[in-house]
Amino acid sequence: MSKPHKKLVAWQKAMELVEKIYELARELPRDEIYGLTSQLRRAAVSVPSNIAEGAAGRSSVQFRNYLSVAIGSLNELATQLEILWRVGYFDRGAIVNAETLVDECLATTYGLRKGLN
Repeated sequence: MSKPHKKLVAWQKAMELVEKIYELARELPRDEIYGLTSQLRRAAVSVPSNIAEGAAGRSSVQFRNYLSVAIGSLNELATQLEILWRVGYFDRGAIVNAETLVDECLATTYGLRKGLN
């Protein structure tokens, strides 16, 4: 069975981001398990999941909608990363790597969506 989403750079980058977010989330305090830890993981997992679902034989219009949801999740993650820094869970350097991945994911996902016109 073909899995076309695995060939998409946007999906590949999003999977890297999931790994990075899980790495950061493991370092959060235990009392954040139902707060930021859960929010971060759900938003991160949403990105490649929506790209994969959209790439699964959907029309261009439907695929664009799934990509828009992925972009929304990426912006949610950017906000959550800012929160992690502002509340003092991580120093700026630890957050920059994840923010860079978010920016790369945004660029590739926007590019993919634009290419579907």
